[in-house]
Amino acid sequence: MAATFQNAVLTGACGGLGQALARELIGQGAAVALVGLHLPTLQALAALAPGRCAVYTPDVADSTAMQAMAADWMARSGAVPDLVIANAGVAGGFDTAEADDLAVLRRMLEINLLGAATTFQPFVKAMRAQRRGALVGVASIAGWRGMPGNGAYCASKGGLIRYLESLRAELRGESIVVSTVSPGYLRTALTAGNRFAMPGLMEPEAAARALLAGVAQGRTHIVLPARIGWLARLLNLLPDALHDRLLLGQPRKPRVGEAGATAIPGLPLPTETPIHNESKNA
Repeated sequence: MAATFQNAVLTGACGGLGQALARELIGQGAAVALVGLHLPTLQALAALAPGRCAVYTPDVADSTAMQAMAADWMARSGAVPDLVIANAGVAGGFDTAEADDLAVLRRMLEINLLGAATTFQPFVKAMRAQRRGALVGVASIAGWRGMPGNGAYCASKGGLIRYLESLRAELRGESIVVSTVSPGYLRTALTAGNRFAMPGLMEPEAAARALLAGVAQGRTHIVLPARIGWLARLLNLLPDALHDRLLLGQPRKPRVGEAGATAIPGLPLPTETPIHNESKNA
């Protein structure tokens, strides 16, 4: 199968959707920069096409590290990417009453929101110069309206949606597509610990194919699966009091440290004692 995209950069390549996207792109013949934190997973993906893949393990919130990754990939592949997917993301429950959860909010914003900007930034000028390319941000229907016990994740994805809207307007007329992807529930590690119903649960492989097809068509909004978008829109039409009453009694996503919670890179495990820097220098 001929590649729709020839040169791609993919963050969050270790997760369920990320691995599915990587396999699909590699299978189509694209050269792919695989960005993630679990080196063995990235190496296994790269082994599918050693001559067309490179592996990178920066923190997506570290702009210097992301700029170095971008420079190395463009030099290595000899081309400006025509597809950059900001897919890196973390999820977890949040309780404003708990002081420890403030660190969860901060780190989630760094990865889910700031991480998209640090992913795109090194490539925007080069894409403008070649007047082509696609920038894809993987948000969530959770960013459409706040949900009890999920404030950090909803805020990060809601902010990402607004950022992508702004970027799309800035790049309109420059032949650069900016696509906002809003998945519903995908069968991945991030949803494995959910204690509530997940209507429209979708396999990551099907989601990856639909995502890439939508971007190739130039779509600016992609909902996976489409029917979950209609359900979310109907919920958004409800008055606040009724919406909140319906959701308040639902089981909440596990907080960091609770059974079923996923780890958030950059945060100490609940059993770890953080190391405090006693230096007074900033």
